[in-house]
Formats: sequence, structure tokens, C-alpha cells
Amino acid sequence: MENMGINPDFWKGKRVFLTGHTGFKGAWLSLWLKHLGAVVTGYALDPPTSPSLFEAAHVGRGMDSSIADVRDFDRLARIVKGFQPQVIIHMAAQSLVRESYASPLETYSTNVMGTANVLEAARKTDSIEAIVIVTTDKCYENREWLWGYREDEALGGFDPYSSSKACAELATRAYYQSFFAQKGKGVASVRAGNVIGGGDWAADRLLPDLARAFAQGAPAIIRNPDAVRPWQFVLDPLAGYLILAQKLAQEPEKFSLPFNFGPETASARPVRILADIAAAAWGKGAAWREEKDPKAPHEAHTLMLDSARARSLLNWRAKYDLATSVSKTLLWYKAFHQGQDAQKLTIDQIMEHQEIPCAL
Repeated sequence: MENMGINPDFWKGKRVFLTGHTGFKGAWLSLWLKHLGAVVTGYALDPPTSPSLFEAAHVGRGMDSSIADVRDFDRLARIVKGFQPQVIIHMAAQSLVRESYASPLETYSTNVMGTANVLEAARKTDSIEAIVIVTTDKCYENREWLWGYREDEALGGFDPYSSSKACAELATRAYYQSFFAQKGKGVASVRAGNVIGGGDWAADRLLPDLARAFAQGAPAIIRNPDAVRPWQFVLDPLAGYLILAQKLAQEPEKFSLPFNFGPETASARPVRILADIAAAAWGKGAAWREEKDPKAPHEAHTLMLDSARARSLLNWRAKYDLATSVSKTLLWYKAFHQGQDAQKLTIDQIMEHQEIPCAL
């Protein structure tokens, strides 16, 4: 674990306020933080899917869990003030591109004002040591480049989701420069690509859709098999968030920057390649087919990240390549469908991941 820069002594007893803890990535991070000995308070809406990793893995046990909306500033501020967190990790969001076309106002209010509410609540809390704001790789103005975007590239967004996350980035930087820098408090935003792992049951996500179809013995339907994405296993960017939080607490001025957490270039592959690996990992009966949707909203074709800053400043690198990431994910789903315990499956993968050295 030390090779990835995660310091158990830093997290043991640390008070961590985590928004979005009922979501897919939030549930994984909640279990990891508790495994490290942190004192965690979660703040989020009800789990967004049924089933959900939050419920299946009993994530709420051993932590305080508030089911509430980040747009409710009074309640949010009251809970933050009462908890007096040392670290805030903000993950709550409307996180689906296609949903943002159906509900653009909800997407903007959640992703922009929700972020501003978290930052404002933190501004009024003296206990804060570090704040990590989670956005997305889609916050960049996508020019369909074949190389990775760096943190100083232009922000933008064709769809409401991507645009709202670019706005959240601007709000984060403004709050840091206007309020937190003078107090010596660290604030950073983090941008990750398409994250995969067991326990994600959201609609319109590739691996959950594949696992659902494979479990039913039906061919999975894929809309855009030639789209290229920077696929990575869920624990890789989460490790980056934890390392960054440590650095923000220690050297806030140096590390209060946006950071990309993406996989190696070889893991940015077309959807069809990932689908083939997933079918092979699942085994007998797993198959997929292409089915174009002429009414589908616009989605980026190519989007990759340059994570040189994270490698250089944080000594971070993704531990799993594409084949390993997909195999770990499908093995999780297959074991879950066979009746194995979701919490044990998740904790076992966390422990396995953190024991692997990261050779830089």
C-alpha cells in the first residue's frame, strides 16, 4: 500500500465527510475509508438503483449516513458543522450524460449549486484540512483528439452533464482562490474517465449492461461499439483521491490543483474490445451485438486523459490494465449472481488492490 502513497496512519481516526456515498464509486470509497480506520459521515440521496452496492454490501454499517440532497444548503451546512470533518470528498452528482438531456435543470442545480453548497459549508468550518471535488474527464472541451487532455486544456461540454461539470470546476477554483488559499486549506478537483467495477447497476453504462445481459443469457445490445474511452478499474482513481487528500493536508499550496486520474494509453480502447474481453471473462453464453439508436443524443467518440501530473506529483499510476480491470469486474458480477456476499467481494478486491506495488 505504501507504494501507492496511501498512509494508513493519516486515515486512522480521520473525520471524513463524503457526499454521494450511496452511489457506485461512493460505496466503494466508503468501504475503503472504513477499512483504513476513518470515521465517515455520508451525505447523499437514496441509492440511485435497485439493486445497489450500498444496500447489497451493507455500506451504511459503521458510519453515519444522512439521506439528503446537496441542494439543501441549510441541512448540508448543519451536518458539516456538527461533524467538524477534517477531509471532505464531494462525489454527489447527477452523473449520466443521457439523463442530463432529459433533466438539464436538475443536472445543473445538482452538479453546480450542489458543489458550491459543499464548498460554502466547508468555508464556514474551521476543522477542514483538505477538500477533494470529484468532476469528470468530460469537463474538457472535447475536440476528438487522439491524445490525452491535460489539466490546463480548455473546459467545455457539449451536453448538459459535461457542461455542468465544467462549471463545477470553475466554482471550485474560484472558492479556493477567494477563500481557502488565504487560510492555508487545500482544495483540488479530480477528473477520472470511465470507471468500471462490480456493484454498478446504473442504466446506460457498458459493464452493468453487459453483466445484466450475460446473467440473463441474452446478447447485450451496444449502441456505439467504436467509441473510445479511457477504461479503468474503480479502485485506481479512488486511490488517487486518497493520496491527493493526504497531500492537500500536508502541502495545500502545492497540491491545490486539478488532477487527471486516467489509465495508461493502452487502456483507451473501443467499446467493442472491452465487450469482447467481458464476454470471454464471463464465459459460456456471453455475447453482444450492435444496434444503432438513430434517436440517441450526442456522445463523444474519443476522449482520453493525460495523467502525467498525477504520476509526477503524487507518484500515482493505475495498477490494473484493461484486461485485468474488465476481468475483475465481470468476476465480481458473476460471483454476486451466484449468491456470494457483496461486501466480502468488495473488501477482498480492495485488499488485493492495495497490496499490489505500483512500479513507477
